[in-house]
Amino acid sequence: MANNAIAPNKTGIDEYTHIASTAKVGSNAYVGAFAYIGEKVIIGDNCKIYPQVYIGDDVTIGNNVIVYPGAKIYHGCVIGNDCIIHSGAVIGSDGFGFSHQGDVYNKIPQLGNVILEDNIEIGANTTIDRAVMGSTIICKGVKLDNLIQIAHNCKVGKNTVMAAQTGIAGSTKIGENCVFGGQVGIGGHITIGNNSQVGAQSGIISNIKEDSQIIGTPAFGVKNYFRSSVIIPKLPDMYRQLNSLEKEVAELKKKLNEQ
Repeated sequence: MANNAIAPNKTGIDEYTHIASTAKVGSNAYVGAFAYIGEKVIIGDNCKIYPQVYIGDDVTIGNNVIVYPGAKIYHGCVIGNDCIIHSGAVIGSDGFGFSHQGDVYNKIPQLGNVILEDNIEIGANTTIDRAVMGSTIICKGVKLDNLIQIAHNCKVGKNTVMAAQTGIAGSTKIGENCVFGGQVGIGGHITIGNNSQVGAQSGIISNIKEDSQIIGTPAFGVKNYFRSSVIIPKLPDMYRQLNSLEKEVAELKKKLNEQ
């Protein structure tokens, strides 16, 4: 019920909606104008489906869910209780899967779905791809900012939060209680341990242990990163000094050899 206090208190079904005859909409619900609800959809109690939302066939939505205008939920996806999905978000679009044969990329069918567990918030224009097979899973309590991309077959652990423009490549497993700054890029088929903290604009290409604090591209430990960042502006002077020392050493060697 808490989510419904956030949005305007609307109830009822607008006359300009499309709700399939096989769909079920729970009590005390709101469905706004030009929303589309497909075949065999199940929507729980106290939900608010705002105008121009698309909900594909066989989608299941729990209780107390808010879906803001223009969000899209593709067929077969599952949304838990107490979730918020903001405008422009796309849940269940095809994963980026192609087979390269000669000079052609052939599409690999994306046959899975997306599962959002309970108490999740999805930011505006964030996209979560459906799995090739099985499910892309966003676990309970996850909060995703705007403009985030989660690729196919990923799993994001409980209570993890991500800031805007983070991108997660396919089949990556994110642990619980992780924190990601803005514009973090994470490679595919890797594991990020529980309680990890990743600074803004970090690039991660290998597994990260639990309780890590990392930053940079490629990302490495926070303390070493800041030590290195102090040195970087001094590198031109250090390079000149190194060249000078090399010349001096070469001259000393030459004098020693002449003796």
